[in-house]
Amino acid sequence: MKIIRGRAAGGTSEQRTETFTGTVYADPLLRSTDGVTINTVFFAPCSRTYWHTHEHGQLLHVTAGAGRICSEGGPIEELRAGDVVWVPAGERHWHGGGQDSYLVHVAVSLGKTDWEHKVSEAEYTSTIQEQA
Repeated sequence: MKIIRGRAAGGTSEQRTETFTGTVYADPLLRSTDGVTINTVFFAPCSRTYWHTHEHGQLLHVTAGAGRICSEGGPIEELRAGDVVWVPAGERHWHGGGQDSYLVHVAVSLGKTDWEHKVSEAEYTSTIQEQA
C-alpha cells in the first residue's frame, strides 16, 4: 500500500516547457512507480500539451477551471471542474487550459508517454463540441 499525500515527498512545482505551449506547472503526486506517474497540472489560459500518446492510457480528473481536450480526428471537447476523462492506450490527443480560463487536473499516466509536435493555433482555436 502507498498513501499519496497532496504532493510527493520533496516535490516542487516544475514549469513544463519542452512538450507544452504556454505557462504550465506540474506538481508530482507520485513519481513514476510501476509504470504509473501522477501529477497535478496547472495550465494558464491557452496553454496546452503537445500531441502525445500513452502506452497504457491516461486518466484526467479536472479539479478547477475550464479547458479543452481533443483526440486525433475528433472534435475539441470542453472540460470543467469535476469532469473525468479516460484516454485509451495509444490514442493521440492533447489537452490544456481554456481560451479564457486556467485548468487544473490530476493526470494519471500509465506507461511511457510519446511526445510529438506542437498543437497549432488553428487546431487549438477550432470550434468546441457542444455539451449535451
